[in-house]
Amino acid sequence: MRLLPEHMKKPPRYIWACVLCSVNGLLFGMDTGIIGPATDMKVFKASFGGSQNATIHGLIVSSILIPAALSSFFAGYLSDRLGRPKGISIGVFVFGVGAAIEAGAVSLGMFIAGRVVEGLGEGLFLGNLVVLICEISPTSTRGPLTTGPQLLITLGLVVGFFTCYGSSNIQSSLSWRTPFILLSSLSMILCASTFFFLPESPRWLTLHGRHKEAAETWDKLEVSQAEREKVELQSETTEVVVPVATVKEKAVHKLLDIFSKDVRTRTALAVFLMGMQQLSGIDGVLYYAPLLFQQAGLASSEASFFASGVSALVIFAATIPGLIYADGWGRRHSIIYGGVGLGAIMFLIGGLYAGNTVHGTFGAGRWVVIVCIYIFAIIYSLTWAVAVKVYSAEIQPQRTRASATTLAHSSNWLFNFLVALTTPILLSKSSFGAYFLFGGCSLLTSFVGALFMHETKGRSLGEIEEAFKHKATGGKNILSALRRPMMKSAV
Repeated sequence: MRLLPEHMKKPPRYIWACVLCSVNGLLFGMDTGIIGPATDMKVFKASFGGSQNATIHGLIVSSILIPAALSSFFAGYLSDRLGRPKGISIGVFVFGVGAAIEAGAVSLGMFIAGRVVEGLGEGLFLGNLVVLICEISPTSTRGPLTTGPQLLITLGLVVGFFTCYGSSNIQSSLSWRTPFILLSSLSMILCASTFFFLPESPRWLTLHGRHKEAAETWDKLEVSQAEREKVELQSETTEVVVPVATVKEKAVHKLLDIFSKDVRTRTALAVFLMGMQQLSGIDGVLYYAPLLFQQAGLASSEASFFASGVSALVIFAATIPGLIYADGWGRRHSIIYGGVGLGAIMFLIGGLYAGNTVHGTFGAGRWVVIVCIYIFAIIYSLTWAVAVKVYSAEIQPQRTRASATTLAHSSNWLFNFLVALTTPILLSKSSFGAYFLFGGCSLLTSFVGALFMHETKGRSLGEIEEAFKHKATGGKNILSALRRPMMKSAV
């Protein structure tokens, strides 16, 4: 019998650190999976004044998102000042407090206030998960490892949907409170675990002049010398040591640095991609899955809840091959071809509704719509869910990676808010308008990606940065730079 290689028997510690970091993504997934079914429960509606119109429903669901967009804008600066694990744990703690307020809400205003607090925490920690993993992962495994948070987000969707499915038969307010109680409890556990056990980014330590600690952390993470990317930080650390600058001046400089000439194109591309990721309609599907399935013809709440849970399982299952083959498929192709697929599915669903074939005599159209919703979720999970977030982080230089990535997440939250707020309104006004809107946005993103995106798979962060520097200084075109054979990493 052939013995397994030693590294397969005992994974290096950087993998366990990435797993611990990724588990925090479970919280975002659970909240997304909980909020739609919970607010659709009869007991929830009875607790807060009976039936709610589409606008109120959209406001309840989306109230988490604008606070998340605002806090996400400053999350990178907080992470740059305090360190990645501390920034993440602070966000997770605030998130848990918000979930606790929701669980104990005695009025609709208190419930919305809890979602606002939850959003502030969510914006602080979510974007920094990919940043930290990106900075502690060797080039050879960076693609799969940076998709870890997305995998745990999809697992959270499953847990959230089925928690609501299991608690929906409780004949009291515990039917909708129980999922939030569990979410808050898990948040506090992960907050403590992240704070005490997650190691600091060696790149962050190096950027702050703590070179000895950085070397010790690389050793602790068991990243071999051969795998460590050569990072030239001398020119990047000059902004850290600014003579006689006040704290306020440093903060403004750090925030505005993402718009400097050498990085603003990358910042804009990341912001665009993260925003359009939401305008594909994915969170319209996730937040309002019960509503979509009811619209398609699943009349009972139990059936629509179960179908929503199945959609979460489909998303989780599809994310696994997306994680495994993240580097094989590449970021550019995943975004371009994924956008074409997402757009085609949305136009098909919209066309079926526009042609009044969904609820025809034989009812075949409804099953086509239901299957298309699942196919949409699969395509998204295999492509955009993985590629967009990884690409947005890895194209940034070290000095602005946290700030630019979290700004991109702010864009994601803002458009998420628009989708969450308007989806039930659009569906109540037109059965097909929302699908055509989302389909058009997906195709637009594919077009922009084909024009401006350049492949980054298999390249070290240093090589990516060097390619962008050549472009910024009038050197070779970035496309040519990124297509050059990978340079051998210095030992």
